[in-house]
Amino acid sequence: MTRAKIYIDGEAGTTGLQIRDRLATRDDIDLLAIEPEKRKDMDERRRLLNAADVAILCLPDDAAKESVSLIDNDSTAVIDASTAHRVAPGWAYGFAEMAKDQAEVIARSKRVANPGCWPQGLIAGIRPLIEAGLLSAEAPLSYNGVSGYSGGGRKMVEDYVSAADPAPLMPYGLTFKHKHLPEMSAYTGLTRAPQFQPSVGNFAQGMLTFVPLRLWSVAPGLKARTIHELLADRYAGETFVKVMPFEATERLASLDPRALNSTNELHLFVFADATGDEALIVSLYDNLGKGASGAAVQNLNLMLGRPATTGLLPG
Repeated sequence: MTRAKIYIDGEAGTTGLQIRDRLATRDDIDLLAIEPEKRKDMDERRRLLNAADVAILCLPDDAAKESVSLIDNDSTAVIDASTAHRVAPGWAYGFAEMAKDQAEVIARSKRVANPGCWPQGLIAGIRPLIEAGLLSAEAPLSYNGVSGYSGGGRKMVEDYVSAADPAPLMPYGLTFKHKHLPEMSAYTGLTRAPQFQPSVGNFAQGMLTFVPLRLWSVAPGLKARTIHELLADRYAGETFVKVMPFEATERLASLDPRALNSTNELHLFVFADATGDEALIVSLYDNLGKGASGAAVQNLNLMLGRPATTGLLPG
């Protein structure tokens, strides 16, 4: 097997470090590294970007666009973990389970936009319902959840780590203008983005997301059990996305947002009231795993023609 050359541009950040850790022990790749003192050296970055078979960008949006502009060959493929290209023409969206053929689309692409952590829970739960015609693309939805503070960026991480008494829960995005909204609309099939209200908790990583559905209002006649059956059929056989059993319960101990940390899994739950007219779709995953670095490694595997599970821990 030919060893692939991989360059992580921005490896010093949270996502970059986690990707590097997941790739460090693999014997099918060679990691190209930039000297710390040359991280802002444009010529050195250009050299490494063009020397790589795949460049993984873990940078702010403008810097990611700059990195792409520095690639002057037709052979270097790119996985961009920033927001810059998630709805850009010519870029494949890197949520491999989003559609039945999405893994093949990623495998064939030279430009892949890694998805944001928050959109994946919404897309996984809602897109199949819209595709099946069970939920209108015009449905007015809300979406909320809680993520580890690592999902809030470097400043939020620093605030939580340094605080003497960090907040147990901190809502944000209260102006309802969030960077993930364009991809939420583009890849769920919704004609309008949901009202999205994220929050972070006093834990480093992991997340739970919630899509409440008052079915009598948004999809009259649709029952929660039908939603569960559709999702279970849609993701049957998938390695990383799993639909958990439908059960009537007030709470589940397994719904700890940290339960899937360090894995690349996403678990979907459907809860309902006694009539089945009220439903709640819950997604559980690691915001730094399936929500970031794990997804990037999965996409890298697809682009290199490796088994999707290579270097990714099971749940």
